[in-house]
Amino acid sequence: MDILKQRVLQALSLTDDFYNHINDGCLRLKISDVPSNTIGEQAYCIIGARESYLKALKISQWAGFDCSLVDSNDKTLIIIKLEETYTNIERFLQDISIDEINNNLLIDLLEHEVQHHGQLIRYAYANKIEFPKSWNIRYTV
Repeated sequence: MDILKQRVLQALSLTDDFYNHINDGCLRLKISDVPSNTIGEQAYCIIGARESYLKALKISQWAGFDCSLVDSNDKTLIIIKLEETYTNIERFLQDISIDEINNNLLIDLLEHEVQHHGQLIRYAYANKIEFPKSWNIRYTV
């Protein structure tokens, strides 16, 4: 598998690990004293981007943002949507050659996911949330 595909799946997996690791109450947490949405609302953006970039990758152009997550405070639903979007992207990447992919869209997806990792690191530090082991290994947090 191409390195770009591997890195996308690695980033998606790390996000999934973070949300599996935190408890339900963390979804409502913000970063105090700065403009901030919640950790759950971060999941809404992540899931929506995964769904929207996959749609864009299938047609080789951006087609707008949509998100099927209906409750950003429901950890069970967030986990289901994270797993679903991971599986859908993984299947798409397995079924297509890298030459057939709009690499700009794939890189945009990777950048978006990793940008949220940086945000989630700030949320975790601000709220004294411990990181999953995979994050300690990947980011030395």
